Amino acid sequence: MAFDLDALNREIGHAPLAITEFALGLDQKAICTTNFRPFEAVILHLVTRVRPDIPIVWMDSGYNTPATYRFAEELTKRLDLNLTIYHPHRSRAHRESVEGPTPEIGDPRHAAFTEEVKLEPFRRALAETAPDIWFTALRAEDTPERSRMQPLSRNADGLLKVAPVLHWTAKQMYQYLQQHDLPNNFDYFDPTKVEEKRECGLHLQH
Repeated sequence: MAFDLDALNREIGHAPLAITEFALGLDQKAICTTNFRPFEAVILHLVTRVRPDIPIVWMDSGYNTPATYRFAEELTKRLDLNLTIYHPHRSRAHRESVEGPTPEIGDPRHAAFTEEVKLEPFRRALAETAPDIWFTALRAEDTPERSRMQPLSRNADGLLKVAPVLHWTAKQMYQYLQQHDLPNNFDYFDPTKVEEKRECGLHLQH
């Protein structure tokens, strides 16, 4: 199906629900990824209000905070998420027993760590779910790289990458949570990023 992405981004790029309805209205196979970080309830509520059974994919590195795991359980039940969890081939206990604690960003082993706990599980998820459309909660204010992205784009995999809340501020995200009485989670840490404004590599590769 051919359509003008630039025109669509101009027309509906700042309207998350309109973007979501457009993409899911294409009647193609779609997934939404999540990491249950702050404000994730927004994207999950958006996509499930349009398509309740949309597959939700979580790459659980095994390094999430206890609060994040509790938040994931709460939101999965609240929104009746059709959730599939992808884990690394090795558990955290296995990896740390063999290789020690999580390497720091400057450690040359950090790239291999990121590959093992996030990038490989994501490639596996894409191979198994084989989507045409990928919803993500990227926001432009998160990192300099994301500020140059568009709400609707084609990535290197040929997927239609949909970021409905790309142009929303934290204030707008908070207001959406309040409007729909949704929970939030600020006790979140990603060991593949460490720094809030740093990319882990997933969205640079895909």
